Amino acid sequence: MEAGTTGVLNVAATCASAGIIVGVVTLTGLGLKFSSIILAYAGNNLALTALYTSLIVWIVGLAVPVTASYIICAVIAAPAMITLGVPDFAAHMFIFYYALLSEVSPPTALSPFAAAAITGGDPYKTTMQAWKYTMPAFVVPFFFVLDPIGAGVLLKPLPGTSWLEAGWMIFLGFFAIAALAAGLQGWLVRKADWLERILLITGGLLVISPVNSLDFVGVGIACSALVIQLIRRKVPVAA
Repeated sequence: MEAGTTGVLNVAATCASAGIIVGVVTLTGLGLKFSSIILAYAGNNLALTALYTSLIVWIVGLAVPVTASYIICAVIAAPAMITLGVPDFAAHMFIFYYALLSEVSPPTALSPFAAAAITGGDPYKTTMQAWKYTMPAFVVPFFFVLDPIGAGVLLKPLPGTSWLEAGWMIFLGFFAIAALAAGLQGWLVRKADWLERILLITGGLLVISPVNSLDFVGVGIACSALVIQLIRRKVPVAA
């Protein structure tokens, strides 16, 4: 009982603090006005609307289970994205995806905090490590909301979109995740230096951007890091 009481303190304090934030949003009625607030601040810009929506889901999900977080945000945030032309299934999947990721997002990150309490590790170091490993996954939802062709990532292409175009978007999604993961972790085919990490992260971000003309630029930049690593691996190290 003593060990259990001590181990739960970090998780309990975090949940209590996050509960205050969620309580303020829900009890004041602010949540019902989120859609109009998002559209006003985003200036009807889809990229900003998606970014603000992800932040809202993150805040609401601080101390709320995934299912409850999705239900709340589906009511207060999904209408804003649907108003800007995002398919309803893509908007709801966007919200559900970030509701899941809120479990490993600082400052609370209930799952890493619970894991740290069980293992005796530092809760904040565990949270940051988990966040670093999952960070590339945060870019996936933007693929199927910022570009109409991106709905193919959900295997449900919109009318007028071919499966070939959907396959290209799926490839870009995998490529961006791999580039960002390699850049953030510092490893591709060998340990990456800072230049290679910058090239990988920059390439991944350009592929994610809603500007289609930058996709090939991002792929080229990330591939240049791979070429540099292959050259470095073939060059013998001086004794």
